[in-house]
Formats: sequence, C-alpha cells, structure tokens
Amino acid sequence: MSSGVETSLAVLIRDSSTRFASLGMTRSRIDLKSNPKSVASPRITVRNLQRKIPVNVAELQQSAVKVLRRCLQLQKRKPMDLTRSRNVFVWLISDRRMSRLHRQFLGQTGPTDVLTFQHGEIFISVETAERHARVFGNPLVRELQLYIVHGLLHLHGFDDRTPAEAHKMKSTQERILRSAL
Repeated sequence: MSSGVETSLAVLIRDSSTRFASLGMTRSRIDLKSNPKSVASPRITVRNLQRKIPVNVAELQQSAVKVLRRCLQLQKRKPMDLTRSRNVFVWLISDRRMSRLHRQFLGQTGPTDVLTFQHGEIFISVETAERHARVFGNPLVRELQLYIVHGLLHLHGFDDRTPAEAHKMKSTQERILRSAL
C-alpha cells in the first residue's frame, strides 16, 4: 500500500486535482446522524477513468459512502483527519497511469495498488486490484472496497510505515469492511 510520503506531496499534485475535479462528477452528500459533532462531513465521489476492466461504479459509490461514515466515527489519529476535508475523490485508473503517478511522486517504477494524497484524492489501479483479487481469492469489488478504506484511513491520519502501524491499520480496515458492508 502507499507509504507516508503522500503528506509532503499534497502541494505537488494540486494542479492535477483541479484538472480532475473539473470533469463534472456527481457527488454524494454524507449525512452523519451517528456523529452529531460533525457539522459538515466530506462528500465522496468515485470516478472510473480506465476502460480496460468493467467496474460497477454505482456499487462502489454506495459502499464508499458507507465506509466513509465508519471512518469518520473513528478517533482522530493525527492533526489531519477526514473531518477537515470537504471532498474526497476516488479515481479508478489503469496500471499505466498509476505507474506514472508512482514514479512522479514516489520515485518508484511500476504500478502500485493505491496512492493517497492528503488533500483528498485516492488513486486506485483497477488492473492491480484485479490481479490481487485473483491471488487472494476476493471478488474485484471487495478488493476495490478494501483500497477505498485504506485510502480513507490514510486521510484520517493512519499510517502503515511500521509493522505495528500496518497491523493496526489492517485490523481497522477489516473491521470497517465487516461492519459497513
């Protein structure tokens, strides 16, 4: 999954954020009745920018809304958290596009599964998700849901740089997936 470098990369990717945000997406408003302290919760939008693998975006959008609610109920981990975001964008992209982002922002070659940027963007490689789903015996939609949760947890201040952090994050991901979906 993504490393902790994304915090320092937020400023660098702001231009592409503006470009992607101008694509005219439909947004889902989140209403957190279970979290009365939350005045305005973020909107989450899932957008498919790749064409190679069919994806049920409507199903992912619905599950993204549910897991966002669950993530917002978690105790804030660091000064950054989801409650400070107005919008969260989940971009489903190809391995080719992910490889470019991975090289540009992390200096690593080849695609990765998910990259999260602290200003509220989560990039997911659908091709990589499909490969991982086969290896782990998951349906593709479940793998994509896992990556959405992973990205949201990063936006809420979770890290996976150390084995202890990775273990905590993984158990939190699984708990959210079980309870929200």
